[in-house]
Amino acid sequence: MRRLSQIIVFLGLAVNLLSQSPHGPDLKIDCAACHSTEGWVINNSWELNSPAKPKFSAATGWELVTDTARFHHNKTDYPLLGQHISVDCRSCHQSLIFSEASPECISCHTDMHQQTVGADCARCHDSENWLVDNISELHYENGFPLVGAHSAAGCFECHTSETALRFDRIGNDCINCHLDDYTATLHPKHQEAGFSKDCSECHDVFKFDWTTSQVNHDFFPLTKGHDISDCTQCHTSGDFGNTPNTCVACHQTDFNNTNDPNHQSANFPTDCASCHTTDPGWMPAEFLEHDASFFPIYSGKHQGQWDKCSDCHSNSSDYGVFTCTNCHLNPETNNSHDGVSGYVYEDPACLVCHPTGDAEGGFDHNSTDFPLTGAHIGVDCIECHANGYAGTPTACAACHTGDFNQTDNPDHVALGFPTDCASCHTTDPGWMPATFDIHNEYYQLNGAHTQIDCAACHNGDYNNTPNTCVGCHLDDFNQTTEPDHGDLQFSTDCASCHSESAWQPATFDHDDFPIYSGKHDGEWNQCADCHTNPSDYSVFTCITCHTNPGTNNDHDG
Repeated sequence: MRRLSQIIVFLGLAVNLLSQSPHGPDLKIDCAACHSTEGWVINNSWELNSPAKPKFSAATGWELVTDTARFHHNKTDYPLLGQHISVDCRSCHQSLIFSEASPECISCHTDMHQQTVGADCARCHDSENWLVDNISELHYENGFPLVGAHSAAGCFECHTSETALRFDRIGNDCINCHLDDYTATLHPKHQEAGFSKDCSECHDVFKFDWTTSQVNHDFFPLTKGHDISDCTQCHTSGDFGNTPNTCVACHQTDFNNTNDPNHQSANFPTDCASCHTTDPGWMPAEFLEHDASFFPIYSGKHQGQWDKCSDCHSNSSDYGVFTCTNCHLNPETNNSHDGVSGYVYEDPACLVCHPTGDAEGGFDHNSTDFPLTGAHIGVDCIECHANGYAGTPTACAACHTGDFNQTDNPDHVALGFPTDCASCHTTDPGWMPATFDIHNEYYQLNGAHTQIDCAACHNGDYNNTPNTCVGCHLDDFNQTTEPDHGDLQFSTDCASCHSESAWQPATFDHDDFPIYSGKHDGEWNQCADCHTNPSDYSVFTCITCHTNPGTNNDHDG
């Protein structure tokens, strides 16, 4: 009974003291909910339904401290999550008036970043730990998305504060970080040329290097052959502000060295655009002045009937010399002019009577037993029909014995080649391409080997030509630097890595690490993806592909 009376007295006292609670008026729970008649010390009360925190940590399974009230923190505006679950009440509630505790992070946590990123820890961190896994989102919100090379950069490469925890804002302009790159660049010299300091005007932020294909060159459109990536081919002095934009400023040497036709002798204009487009190789070309000043070849009967200047102009050094008989053959031409006064075959006087080239006629050699194809089409009739037209032999040797006897690469006579040119050659000009069908009995010609000049392998000696790879490709082997075949002691048997079609693609027995199977199969393009030093292939890197923060996150713990 005495015990019961004490409890009754205590409860009565608790009710009386509620209005005098040291915890302030906001904590409206019975003192007995936390305290006992033994004193103010809070006893274990895990059996109750609403403790301030669980008995065991959900993260570690460890038993939590026991000095807690039977009060559920989730009923407040600050639910306990993550690491906050296991924190002792007094760590946050420094006074007995619990409502005085501030919910702001900075009220409990020291600002390690020294007011450089704000006071809201939850903007970057969560209540589980201090790791940050939303760096990309944070940069996007700040107007500087981490893309391209920026996605692989460490924080401290840009945020170069005096401590590792300060993240002073550095500005979103490229030049804030890349001023040294800008001033050190020599090809071209950005600073001297007065280039914009906004790197993104020329460089792609989504790439991982400085290569660019987006230079605003509207003042001189870079089309076709001009669409090159090496600026110094035109801007040879490094002065990008005063480069002339006339054709001859860059192409004077091309103009001077052109012999078919000889531009200088023919007094052609140095304005390349008057005949050429910007297509590579200078073709197609049009000399429209030919119609206005000389003879219509882009209109009238001759339109589309010729391929190149030399079809009519047989002397490339003197374009005043021309012939009509490359196309207008005899005897038809003679027959069609029967009775015409002053007519002489192979005379430029044709132009006097045919200034517009509209005369009809011509001899169809293809209706004979010897169709004219390839180089035979442009040959003067007299070269084959020296003794008249009837009974002209059709055997190759009848016209080409001199070519056969004089050919020394290879020496047709010494090697006993047949005099039937067609057994190896077509009628294409220059005797190429040529085939030697029995070559495969000695050395199989496959891939790129089928297209090369015989002399490239035989060097004039067709009897003792080596048939090992290195017999022809030693210079290729020695000069290859990426990777350096010599320094790395690669095999001189090219076929161990290369096919006969081309040097690329190539395979290599990469015994020390699987790259043709497993996870890395198909994930790389060239050796340099991993081997950054072409002279030492023992040096390699993984982080070209395995970038951060993904790699760090994968290895967390």
